[in-house]
Amino acid sequence: HLLHRAKIVAVITMLARAVLLLALAATGALAYTPLRVVSLTRAAVGPATSRVATSSIEMMRHGLREARLGRPADQRKALLRALTTECIRHGAITTTLTKCKEVRKTVDHMVTLAKNGSLHARRQALGYVYDKQLVHALFEGAADRYAEREGGYTRITRGDFRRGDNTQMGTIELV
Repeated sequence: HLLHRAKIVAVITMLARAVLLLALAATGALAYTPLRVVSLTRAAVGPATSRVATSSIEMMRHGLREARLGRPADQRKALLRALTTECIRHGAITTTLTKCKEVRKTVDHMVTLAKNGSLHARRQALGYVYDKQLVHALFEGAADRYAEREGGYTRITRGDFRRGDNTQMGTIELV
């Protein structure tokens, strides 16, 4: 019974806080740190004395560095490793725009490791990329190909929208 009561008290407390925040947002006196007011507009409806306040509140993105891609962590890591391997192998791949933006970080990091050329960098790349011969080829050619470039080894171009779910597609390619 005590655990059940504690849950009920917690739910009531959360609801009371939400009602208080909405009331503060409606009056324009919102000063609560974890939430931010995205837009607060006042539009006159009828006489000058009657006004309607509309606002939209959303949570801040604390500590969200990467897209989750709708997958658990192990599947997401395997997907990014596979996309990185194929991008290095073929020079360009076409996938969703969100995946392109996520895989750009790892492809750029692999090229940076290849420019370094040390044994430690080679072992780090071998631990991430699936194909051993591909890593050796990357380490042979990257120092000459990207010698004058200090970053930005990939280019993302937006494509059409995918048929079926209308997702924005993109192409990531090595420059």
